[in-house]
Amino acid sequence: MNNILKIILIFIFVTNCSLSQNSKFWTEEKISIKKETQKNNVKVILKKEKALNLEINPNLKISLYSKPVNKSFLNDFDNNNGRINYSGNLRNISKFKFSKIEKFFQYDPEVSFNNNNIIFFDNKGSILKFDNQSNLIWKKNYYSKSEKKLNPILIFASNKKTLIVADNIAKFYALNIETGELLWSKNNTAPFNSQIKIHKSLFFIVDFENILRAYSLKDGKEIWNLKTENTIIKSQKKLSIVIIDEKIYFNNSLGDISSVDIKTGELIWQSPTQSSLVSAESFFLKTSDIIADKNALYFSNNKNQFFSLDIKTGNLNWQQKANSNLRPTLIDDYIFTVTLEGYLMIINKNDGKIVRVTDVFSNFKAKKRNKIKPTGFIIGKNDIYLTTDHGRLLIIDVNSGLTKSMIKIVNKKISRPSVLNQNLFIISDNSIIKLN
Repeated sequence: MNNILKIILIFIFVTNCSLSQNSKFWTEEKISIKKETQKNNVKVILKKEKALNLEINPNLKISLYSKPVNKSFLNDFDNNNGRINYSGNLRNISKFKFSKIEKFFQYDPEVSFNNNNIIFFDNKGSILKFDNQSNLIWKKNYYSKSEKKLNPILIFASNKKTLIVADNIAKFYALNIETGELLWSKNNTAPFNSQIKIHKSLFFIVDFENILRAYSLKDGKEIWNLKTENTIIKSQKKLSIVIIDEKIYFNNSLGDISSVDIKTGELIWQSPTQSSLVSAESFFLKTSDIIADKNALYFSNNKNQFFSLDIKTGNLNWQQKANSNLRPTLIDDYIFTVTLEGYLMIINKNDGKIVRVTDVFSNFKAKKRNKIKPTGFIIGKNDIYLTTDHGRLLIIDVNSGLTKSMIKIVNKKISRPSVLNQNLFIISDNSIIKLN
């Protein structure tokens, strides 16, 4: 009897132990800019690559020759914003506030631009269209009471006539972009978690089952789909799509990059970037947006890997160590990225060699900087504008790589900046923020 009791007590102990690891919609205020000065019996199967934590050629000056682009955020088939025609003084700030959206940044939400107008959504799925003076043009909501309670997070794409909307509750629909009138509405078998790209009469999106779907812009009818390998654990970052020369390139949650014929939906090539040994860790894999030129695709991840793939074959051109899930930028022969440790890296696009690395987080105290992560950046005429997950906007000189100044936006995570008509927009989980 004593032995039985001991066994029961041991069983209870073991099973209970665990390991855990209107024009007035916008409020205005003045902002200030802060100037900155310069175990023995454990076998390791997969060793984690150590991230870069030192500067390389920090005194090297970089000159950009490409002319700044005015409509970088309107035509984005290649996801490369390049050198943006922006040099705002960043002296005034206005905000449009809404109730906090939970898990907001899991989906990397972005404002959408249409001519001189901006489009975004609130926590109940209402779509709002503002003009460049922050006046509300229209507000529309096409969700039921039960759907509103789910706080849908919306993804946008538009052309001159139509706004396509998809969300994380498997709904997608089209609006007249001038009036906000509903044109049609459909439901998918799975939620969506990717960029949307409109090309001619079709639009393209990837869902949570890693299926690339092509729909008719006219009525939402599915034209074709392409299934890639699925996983039970879903991606923690929005997936990426680019369109180059009548071909679609996209990534799935496992890190596979696929090339697809835009007319037929037939797979041209597929390149895995992660070995089968680490596919079980796909939940933790966060890949940057893919950017492209005519010859190659460029992207990185939080596994300390930066890739260049041949756009025609999918073969590896080169691989570099860069620990970043931020969208890179390609200007001339330079690829710019910022690592999760706060280093601005410039890489030669042709051979993958590092041109320069500068520490743009150098002014943060050592104990704090380990907790701070960059959330995105854009490159203007002369400066880089970098946001962080603790609500700061860093202004970095492109030529030298030195942090010139820093602006406190809020005390929480903010999105990658975007630009329209010399206004810079940033999003938090409860507001759209405009700086000019």
